[in-house]
Amino acid sequence: MLSPPRLNYRSISENFVYKSTNAINRKAPIPADAIQQVSRLYKEFNHASNLLNEKRNARSMIGETIRSSVSQHGKDDALKEGKALKEEIAAMETTCSRLESELLELGLAIPNDTHPSSPLGPESAAITLATHGPPCLPVSPARDHLSVAKKLKLIDMENASNVSGTSWYFLTNEGALLELALTNYAMSVAIKHGFQPVTTPDVVRSDIARRCGFQPRDPSHPHDTQSYHLHSISPSSPELILAGTAEIPLAGMFANRLFPLKSLPQKIVGVGHAFRAEAGARGAEARGLYRVHQFTKIELFAVTNAEQSESMMEEIRQVQDSILGELDIPVRTLDMPTEELGASAYRKYDMEAWMPGRGGWGEVTSLSNCTDYQARRLHIRYHLEPSKQNLFAHTLNGTAAAIPRLIVALIENGVEFDEAGEPVAIALPAALKPYWLGTGSQQTVVKWKS
Repeated sequence: MLSPPRLNYRSISENFVYKSTNAINRKAPIPADAIQQVSRLYKEFNHASNLLNEKRNARSMIGETIRSSVSQHGKDDALKEGKALKEEIAAMETTCSRLESELLELGLAIPNDTHPSSPLGPESAAITLATHGPPCLPVSPARDHLSVAKKLKLIDMENASNVSGTSWYFLTNEGALLELALTNYAMSVAIKHGFQPVTTPDVVRSDIARRCGFQPRDPSHPHDTQSYHLHSISPSSPELILAGTAEIPLAGMFANRLFPLKSLPQKIVGVGHAFRAEAGARGAEARGLYRVHQFTKIELFAVTNAEQSESMMEEIRQVQDSILGELDIPVRTLDMPTEELGASAYRKYDMEAWMPGRGGWGEVTSLSNCTDYQARRLHIRYHLEPSKQNLFAHTLNGTAAAIPRLIVALIENGVEFDEAGEPVAIALPAALKPYWLGTGSQQTVVKWKS
């Protein structure tokens, strides 16, 4: 088990006006006076802690008095005073422990600071930073990926519903091959950019998820779950969940580690499965592959020093641009506003692909600079050799490929129709061809773009 997170209560206390405004701007689910409470509790804790240290020092001095006293009367007085101090110290230790627990509970709910360039407001306030790819095709229900995929036998949701329930799926035939090709393609691009390949466990401790900024359960409705929880074989076993994103186990890989400054940045790309318990709860938006309970996700993760994280964010964005740029689909990059940052992100970019069958843009990748938010909770640090200081690192995460949503975009932008308006083929980008299995002479619904 990791030791408790080390939050910067001094910064919260000294900047509680900014922190309070920041929490409001991000619509953080915390009580209105939570940050003021942290400031008050921090002062109380410091006072109590200083007093406790004074009492402990006084008790040590009494020990010396007892050992050096030549009269029994002197020893008896010292013993009596020592007993009283022992009781006071025990009471003050209880007080300090209580204040520390209250501080931690409140402090963990406070979101990260926000980059000054991040726009204020809801999702609609996002700023478009860049667009690339071909022109957007007209909206057309005929291009709906689910209808096309069913007719071309790329997906089976009916039998998956019998096996697992709604919002689960089988990818079949070229649909299955497309997932494998996208996975290996995205991994290849990331590796070329210096990211070390990793495969991740799908099961993580819920404590690790919380330290990363994810809430396995809805804080306002504790019985509602945002994750799949596993039944432990022993009541004493740690609570386990299915990972909502490979970011969680990748961040956990670095927990409780101290890096020499020269070894940073650390860059890894992980292949894992993402599990979302709430996937099917949003009506028409959940149609088909767009919002599902399980999907393959390739995740970019980096650990940097404090000065490197902003440049690393742009480096990861370039990797994402490289991956999506070769897929020949319209893409735009958004600087996400405060209400879309979650708890951990200091700044967040989303990349969206045009999906003419769905009738709009759909998120396919996300990129967050979490500064030291996760590192403080997971004890990820680096060592400054000249000053002998150990400082908290910065962590960043970005999607290399969320496979089902890329499949949605590729199908809806690449479907070809016959004269009767029936889908007959999917034109796929040439970048995927080297990663395609079964490229022999058998009949296929896939066509390759030149």
